[in-house]
Amino acid sequence: MDGGTNRHAVLIAARGLGVRAGGHTLIERVDLELVRGEIVTLIGPNGAGKSTLVKALLGLVPPSQGSVWRKEGLRIGYTPQSVRRDPTLPLTVERVLRLGRRVDAGEVARALAAVEALEVAREPFHAVSGGELQRVLLARALLQDPELLVLDEPVAGVDLTGQARLYELVAHLRDERGFGVLLVSHDLHLVMARADRVICLNGHVCCTGAAKDVVSDPAFVELFGPRIAGELAFYVHAHDHVHDVHGHILPAEEDR
Repeated sequence: MDGGTNRHAVLIAARGLGVRAGGHTLIERVDLELVRGEIVTLIGPNGAGKSTLVKALLGLVPPSQGSVWRKEGLRIGYTPQSVRRDPTLPLTVERVLRLGRRVDAGEVARALAAVEALEVAREPFHAVSGGELQRVLLARALLQDPELLVLDEPVAGVDLTGQARLYELVAHLRDERGFGVLLVSHDLHLVMARADRVICLNGHVCCTGAAKDVVSDPAFVELFGPRIAGELAFYVHAHDHVHDVHGHILPAEEDR
């Protein structure tokens, strides 16, 4: 397969992908492509196989069936779901970003500036807030000059306003740099509004497509229930309502 060099060049392609472990099937019959310039959000309930699929796509676990093709020399930037921070290690953000990398202070500064976090460069890494931490991890991924950016639960520990700003930043960086984005999420509200394509996984791909199509797919409704599906459809198509801190739609003022 020739990925080419255009904006929509294929970066990773899976065909009939399946993974088994301990006698159990974790994922099966997965077909998908990740391409340059596209934000793909991967959603699904706990235990749906999202982490397994990402590991298989990145070559961290071998497929039990099917195949995975990756562009030769593919550069991947990855942000983990969580990172251990030890307050007994007095490392600054800048120092952490340079660990294990041949990058100078200027490159680190440019990466932090790109994610609007330059002001924390000399702050203790263990002391930055949840929102700042996610931006620092994103800067770390940008230092790889990625063709594919993989974000695992990137808004963990971030409030709703911070989530929206972070997703806007990811979309801006995608537009500016042209990389593909694979975003793994349990969030069924904010993320879907930012994605070009949504993949719903439950051991296999239940449904895929634009957000408005996925939330109306019978497989999605069966998996998450009509209440969630109804909330998401309303969220995607209209914005004349208010959400509480959990993402649920609040009733109209006259109904409260």
